[in-house]
Amino acid sequence: MSAAPVTQVPGRRTPPWSWYTDPAILRREHERIFRRAWQYAGHLGELQGPGSYFASETGPVPVVVTLDNDGVLRGFLNVCRHRGAIVATDARRRSTLQCPYHAWTYGLDGCLRAAPRSGEDPAFDADGLGLVPVSVGTWGPFVFANPDPAAAPLAEALGDLPEVVAAHGLDIEALRCDRRVRYEIRANWKIALENYLECYHCQVNHPGLVEVIDERRLVLDPYGRRGSMYAPVHPKSLDGRGPIDAHGSLVEGQNHLWFPTLKFNVLPGHPNLSIGPLWPTGPETCAGYLDYWFGESADAEWIEELFVLDNQVGQEDTALVEAVQRGSSTGLVDRGWALGGVEALIVQFQDYLREELELDQDADAPG
Repeated sequence: MSAAPVTQVPGRRTPPWSWYTDPAILRREHERIFRRAWQYAGHLGELQGPGSYFASETGPVPVVVTLDNDGVLRGFLNVCRHRGAIVATDARRRSTLQCPYHAWTYGLDGCLRAAPRSGEDPAFDADGLGLVPVSVGTWGPFVFANPDPAAAPLAEALGDLPEVVAAHGLDIEALRCDRRVRYEIRANWKIALENYLECYHCQVNHPGLVEVIDERRLVLDPYGRRGSMYAPVHPKSLDGRGPIDAHGSLVEGQNHLWFPTLKFNVLPGHPNLSIGPLWPTGPETCAGYLDYWFGESADAEWIEELFVLDNQVGQEDTALVEAVQRGSSTGLVDRGWALGGVEALIVQFQDYLREELELDQDADAPG
């Protein structure tokens, strides 16, 4: 399966730079995007069998994922119904969740099981004070959550992404999770993702990466709620001159942004994947993490080479997007320009934002 290069998408002005600094825009994003969208919540390996749970880092909305003894996967807002404290902070094999503030205790089905001294309150209604449910779903070993309990099924939201990933050579069921890497960036979350959506900057800023993938033959594929890039392996990584040996079952790289924030990255060579979300922590800051997965043919030396390259690229990108944040937030330049062709996925992402936020091209901030 392959896509045609995108060359005819016209360029256009970006949204106002105020979208990348204004707290009012961030509040609108929380309401209209992060409280309504499916997001990566972690993986099944974080559970320890029936009777376990893990606290998920889905972003602005805290979620806890549970697997009760009945074998049903569930998700809840990770917020105590008493005073609003975070209930779970880690992953445990335990049949209940207990809030560390006042010891309100919930079953893995979300029902309130105990609330100390609640018997002294004649108006107390335990049945109405269970954890608030959210939607959960899985794609292979990956777990997703949506704060909207009435959300459309995950499979419907994913669209053709699973088929596209498989058609480009990756069997997600044959991977094992190696580690999780967290990061923070001093830039608006949209700036960080727009950098991810183009390789226009790669030749100048990522000398190691462009010796692994041939960005000159990059294929862009904006489709539905995913923006995808496919890059053939660079000859240097096939003759020993690149930072990793790209011999293996994967003959090209693939990168997908599944809106709003899921990064899905594959490099040529042995089966590998880094997957994870990114989310706003403020108008001009964001955070995220990547779970790294590998197939059996990837040995420890090859994995370490990939991490060295990935860390280098991450540092280079962080410096770039933080510089964009500093420049765009001066207030002296109104907006930028997204190029047609090489920045087609940015145009697609910004159209998605306008649609979800219900703001037109020239809107500076919600009224």
